[in-house]
Amino acid sequence: MYRVSVSRTFVAQHYLTVPNPGPEGELHSHTFTVEATFCGPELDEFGYLVDIDDVEAAMDATTEAFRDQTLNDLPAFEGLNPSAEHLARTFAARVCEQVTPQTATELRIDVREDDTATVGYRTEL
Repeated sequence: MYRVSVSRTFVAQHYLTVPNPGPEGELHSHTFTVEATFCGPELDEFGYLVDIDDVEAAMDATTEAFRDQTLNDLPAFEGLNPSAEHLARTFAARVCEQVTPQTATELRIDVREDDTATVGYRTEL
């Protein structure tokens, strides 16, 4: 299985909307590091799984959409608790819209929230 990964770091704010969120229910910031990993069993005729330049451009554009934003205020999080898990799924959807997978068959998004925890979301392409 081949893998291509690109990561970006940005700061965004949120507050959790679950019952009894404790201090996480107050507006606060995180430094998120998001890594997109495309996987697949074979390469295309040029020896690529996916065009790294396309992945970098998609990561830049998607990161900028979230940078310095309050996640709760973004349409993608309407009606949702703006958890790192939902951020990972939303990030994956935006990256998928911008990258042609060539021979990649899977995209995995890992979100590190500060240096405390990592969550992931995986989707087949």
